[in-house]
Amino acid sequence: MLRIENLHTYYGEAHILQGVSLQIEDGEIATIIGRNGAGKTTLLRSIMGVVRPTRGEILFNGADIAGLSPERIAKRGIAWVPEERRVFTNLTVMENLRLGMLGVGRRASQGEFDEVFSYFPGLKERARHQGRHLSGGEQQMLVIARALVARPRVMLVDEPTEGLSPIVVQTVTEVLKRINAAGTTVVLVEQTLDVALELARTVYVMDQGRLQFSGNPDQLRRDPSIQERFLTV
Repeated sequence: MLRIENLHTYYGEAHILQGVSLQIEDGEIATIIGRNGAGKTTLLRSIMGVVRPTRGEILFNGADIAGLSPERIAKRGIAWVPEERRVFTNLTVMENLRLGMLGVGRRASQGEFDEVFSYFPGLKERARHQGRHLSGGEQQMLVIARALVARPRVMLVDEPTEGLSPIVVQTVTEVLKRINAAGTTVVLVEQTLDVALELARTVYVMDQGRLQFSGNPDQLRRDPSIQERFLTV
């Protein structure tokens, strides 16, 4: 479904992604892990078109989307859940969700909103509350729901558990499992190793803008040298 070939991305003179190649299969959860500054978020931003790669290909269903605008990429079926949450704090939960539909150029029916709320019953109860009045966990749920209401084929999720309490981390983890089980492919950047390995079918380890490992969670668990070289602080 999503194949990246020899991707290079710069911020100014800084060469952040240095020849990244990977393949995401339809229907899987792939997690990308590594230390801070490894290039994980830049990879998601490059896929989504938020930053423009200098060279390389990003093939989605066989078509190269590298360098397209985020709006065009969203309309092709890729959604982005950014690390910063980016809730519109002066808008209600429902208004935030409707904005998620504007990005793909259509309106959701009430049935579609109800389907999304089935993942997030707490948000349904607060549908008329402004984003400023939500907890950090509720804001994270809202950003995931805002991406989901657009019915993406692929969801790029950046650090969804950062700063959340353990009980909310478990809730987010279960929601991502359910979203994936319903047919959405998930590409997840996650700092918490236990969460990353619980969710993933495929794990990629990044360091200094390059992929250093790819395999399944059991293979990573059996390779302490990779964990020591690229994951420990």
